[in-house]
Formats: sequence, C-alpha cells, structure tokens
Amino acid sequence: MHYSIIDVETTGRSNKITEISIFKFDGETVVEEFTSLVNPQTFIPDHITALTGIDNDMVYNAPEFYEIADKIKEITKDTIFVAHNVNFDYNVIQKEFKAIQLDFNLKKLCTVRLSRKLLPGHKSYSLGKLCKALHINLVDRHRARGDAEATVVLFQKLLAQENAQKVFTEFLNKNSKEATLPSYLPKDDYNKLPNKPGIYYFRNKKNEIIYVGKAKDIKKRVTSHFYSKTQKSLDMCRETGGINFELSGSETIALLMEDFAIKKHYPKFNVVAKKRVQGIALFSYQDRNGIIHLALNKLQLAPNPILKFYTITEARQVLEKLCSTYKLCPKFCHLQEHVSQCSHFAIKTCKGICKNEEPIEDYNNRVSNAICDLVEKKDNIIFKEKGRDSSETAFIQIKNGIYTGYGFIPNDASITNNEDLDLFLIPQNDNADIRKILNKLNS
Repeated sequence: MHYSIIDVETTGRSNKITEISIFKFDGETVVEEFTSLVNPQTFIPDHITALTGIDNDMVYNAPEFYEIADKIKEITKDTIFVAHNVNFDYNVIQKEFKAIQLDFNLKKLCTVRLSRKLLPGHKSYSLGKLCKALHINLVDRHRARGDAEATVVLFQKLLAQENAQKVFTEFLNKNSKEATLPSYLPKDDYNKLPNKPGIYYFRNKKNEIIYVGKAKDIKKRVTSHFYSKTQKSLDMCRETGGINFELSGSETIALLMEDFAIKKHYPKFNVVAKKRVQGIALFSYQDRNGIIHLALNKLQLAPNPILKFYTITEARQVLEKLCSTYKLCPKFCHLQEHVSQCSHFAIKTCKGICKNEEPIEDYNNRVSNAICDLVEKKDNIIFKEKGRDSSETAFIQIKNGIYTGYGFIPNDASITNNEDLDLFLIPQNDNADIRKILNKLNS
C-alpha cells in the first residue's frame, strides 16, 4: 500500500494553491517526492505572506496548476491521500482539478484524526504542537515541504502504534465517517447527533460557538456541511472542534430557537440573522394644550407602546389608516411635521382640531376610542406544536400581539388557563425575523 503525504499552501480566502509538496510513501520509506511553487493567478494577501513567507514575486514565474496537474496525478495514482487536516488539502486540490475539468478522487486519511485515536492525551493536535510534543523536527513551518516532511515522520509513528492496523482499516472503511468529519471533531460528538428536529452548534477548539443551524433532522443536516464544497463550509469545518445540539420537537420551534441563539451568540459563520432590527413603537402623549398625540419612535424611547412594528413603512401605513378611520389630524398623528395646519395629500378627514375649529374634548375622545380599539384587537394566541418526545406538547405564545416565547408541557400537567402556561414558558424576544416565522403559522 502506498500513501501520498501532502501539504499545500494557499492564498487564504480564495484558497488558490501557492505551493504543493507530495511525499510518496510505501509504509517504510519515501519512494518519490514532488514539491513546487504554484502561480495562483491571483494576489497573495500580506497576512498570508507573513505566515508562509510566500509572496507574489516568488510565484510570478512558477508554473500554474494545470502545468503540474499531470505530475500530481502520476505521483498520487493508486495511493491513499494523507494530510494533517486532510479535508482542507484534499478539497483545495480537488477544486483545482475541477477548474481544469479533471477528476481527482482518492481515499483519504487524516493525521489529526489518527493522532487523536492512536496518540490520545495531547492538549493540542495542531501540527506544530504535536511535532514539538513528539520531538519531530519541523523545519520551515507553514511551507509545504516542511509541513509535509514532518507529517511523514508523524505518519510513521502512527503506523508503529500497537493498534494501528485495526484503526487504519476502520478509518478506510467506506462506511466510516472518519475521512469526512472535520479533523478536530470528536467522533462521539457526531455519533450523539439525533435524527430529530432541533438546533445544532458548531464550536471551535476554544469551545466558542462559530455557527448555529436548525434542522428537521439534525444529524442529516450536520452531515451535509461536511460534504459541502462552499468556501463557508470548508472554512467552518476546518475550525470545528465540537458539536452539540438542542431538540425542538418541531421545525417551527427550531426556527425560533435558532433565531434567538444567533442573536445571542453572534457566531462568526452566521451572517443573515445576526442583525438586530430596531423596533418601532406607536405611542400617545398629551401636549401642554391638552391634545392627545399619536406618534412613532424607536421602541426603547417610547413610553408604554400601544403597538410595535419592525419597519417604518408598516408603522406609517397603520397610523395613516388609523388617522383616516377615526378622522384624526395628520399633524397631531405626526404624519406631517412642522406645519401649523394639516394638509395631507391622502387624508382629508380632519375635523379642524389643528385650526381650533373642533373642541379638544371631542378630538381626544376619538383618539381614546382608536387606542382602545387597537388594544382590544391585540392578538392573544397559543400555537400548539409537537413536543420533543411523546411525553410532552410544545406551545408558542403570543400575548397582546407580541411573541413572548415557547415552552414544553408534560402531558400529565394540569393546564386550566393561559396563566398556567407561564410556568413552562421559555421567555424570548420579539423581532422582525420572528414575525416572518410566525406569519407562516397564521397563513
């Protein structure tokens, strides 16, 4: 059996190869070597040059990938692809072959995962720290040849371990996930994932949450990340050192849980749902002349909000309809500012409060009626959902038109009114993304 022990250096974010080193190894000795700089046909960022020492001048006259593709194919033919954090190197090379419309498919072994299995107990399994702990001479760190040569020595040590044959066979089994899982992810974390609805957390080696996702089938969805070739998935899996999960019982509650978790933790690989949308409130106040005003403001600046919105367009549409329906004044509803008398282009129903042509008491009565009707129309809804198992039922609560959270009720619990639900409620914040989720339940 022959192995191709490989390391590549890249441009970073775009992951174009700048250097490649391959040691063909027969299990005892290196039988062939190929190392070359590669012109990535794109700019090498300064921070990558600082890490690898490879700059744009060094690769200017180097061959492009297509010029060395045949040599890479030749040296790796009928071998097993070996690398430290193998999925990164393998996917980068496979992507380069795909760009020139060639296939590249080999069985894989990861020396990170093999080391965790055969050499347990180390604080870190990064190549540099592992080599230091095992007294492996690592020259030219972050250069392809230096890292690949050190990986050869590490691989020899792994082959020499007592359980090596059994572990290697297990890892190479086509039904094994070892070649697919992120290098630093404990297999136990993956094995514990259920085929049930919920949310999952990708964590880095420092146990920081780097991604939150939701799924109808957690295990199936997590596995799909490992097979994805998008740059985001590749980068995320490269940093993943752990995965945990929470069951939801239903996809809808999973969506609510995911939104809350993303806005709480701000994971680096979640982008869309991170943004906190500023709430807008409709509120009332009385001026020095005793006239009741209706106005809009940021939610945190509005005393005793009557209604809450997440877009100014929605808020103004409601206020305009209210103004027209109850014959209120656009000036005192703040649909027109800095005017002595209203002259709204669409609302012509004002009875003259702004011209001192209507008694304040009559106007205020209509404003009060409008507010009362709004408050009475606020929704109080309980949505019933499937529980996390057969012993419970889930619910989603909307109180006075505002989402307050979700919860799980044991089937043997005595619930006689909505107040009883509060014992089981997991309080949550309302926001625009939540509204979109819940609107689908109402549709």
